[in-house]
Amino acid sequence: MAGGFSPAIFFERKTMEEKTDIKAVIGLGNPGPQYRNHRHNIGFHVVDVLAQMYSGQWKEKGSMLYCDVHIDGNSITLIKPQTFMNDSGKVIPFLQKKGVKPEQIIVVHDELEKKFGAVTFRLGGSHRGHNGLRSIIGQCGQDFWRIRFGVGRPENKNEVSAYVLSNFNEEPQELARLTDEAISLIEQLIKPSIE
Repeated sequence: MAGGFSPAIFFERKTMEEKTDIKAVIGLGNPGPQYRNHRHNIGFHVVDVLAQMYSGQWKEKGSMLYCDVHIDGNSITLIKPQTFMNDSGKVIPFLQKKGVKPEQIIVVHDELEKKFGAVTFRLGGSHRGHNGLRSIIGQCGQDFWRIRFGVGRPENKNEVSAYVLSNFNEEPQELARLTDEAISLIEQLIKPSIE
């Protein structure tokens, strides 16, 4: 492991023992190959890996890509909004028509307030300036799950936009391992709880 790096995995506001009924996982990012490896696109990356693991086939519908997978006997819809980050919430009516409630949704996103290496989950909370979360909250409120993938932040606030719209400079194997950690949290939230 490079430099003895050890990720921090935090569980916020809920424990794994509490029952969830997850129906959808939304990965946030910007569409187009020029954005693929950006920090802001880690949500796309995580759901792409999840889809590959569970043999999902992406389909296009309106302003999104989606696929249905089965995880531990649960039918889960994976979604990548294709509207650019600021309009990510436009995918919510699709889920609402299927009867999916906010607390049945996981949103995977980059988190400036956490250092690279911190992968956390929480239920609810504000958008903290993240435009993708802001858009989703505008459509369905705050009460959805978040997988928060720490990317850190630059010292100069004026550099934030350029920072999130640039590639990771960490070791690829560390990024891959943290992606696995994020997927592990998703799987643990999805799996049936022991009554």
